[in-house]
Amino acid sequence: MVDVYQTIEKSAFAEFKDRGSKFIAYAFPIQIADDFKAQLQVLKKEHPKAVHHCFAYRIGLDGNNFRVSDDGEPSGSAGRPILGQIDSKLLTNTAVIVVRYFGGTLLGVPGLINAYKTATVMALQLVPIVEKAIEIVYELQFDYTRMNEVMIICKQFGCTVIGQEQQLFCLLKIGIPKARLDEVLFKLHDLHTVDVKQFK
Repeated sequence: MVDVYQTIEKSAFAEFKDRGSKFIAYAFPIQIADDFKAQLQVLKKEHPKAVHHCFAYRIGLDGNNFRVSDDGEPSGSAGRPILGQIDSKLLTNTAVIVVRYFGGTLLGVPGLINAYKTATVMALQLVPIVEKAIEIVYELQFDYTRMNEVMIICKQFGCTVIGQEQQLFCLLKIGIPKARLDEVLFKLHDLHTVDVKQFK
């Protein structure tokens, strides 16, 4: 049973040139598809004269949540080679967008595959790969007086606080490392007045 996954911690970009065309690859960490869409909009504004914004991303742990786009390049010549590099490093929650400026010479499909792949490799080489605990998201509901005890458990077991609301009581959304799930749930249930349920 795997309890960790690999991702990148920060963004980086690298440039690859081939026969006058420029390929600028931007690698960045994402949690949800909306993070990716926001970054794509930013790059389209930054590079309005680029002819293509090709990309690939993978999110989550089941292997089913990914997207590739050739953005007008010949089918299979951009998005797939980009995703191939993300996958070859066994990364998830990772996106790469490659911005292309056309240099006047057609590169052909093999040339394009090589260019998109190489630019992606260069960008991914610049970012440290980190291992993160696979987390299962739970919602906790409790009275204010329990806040300290709940936070101590979260810290002790390396849980991530994802969201917090305070009304008449506290509503806390936390990611519990899969490897420590039983211990954390045992401790939380021990507090009795804390309502714990898995987030769907």
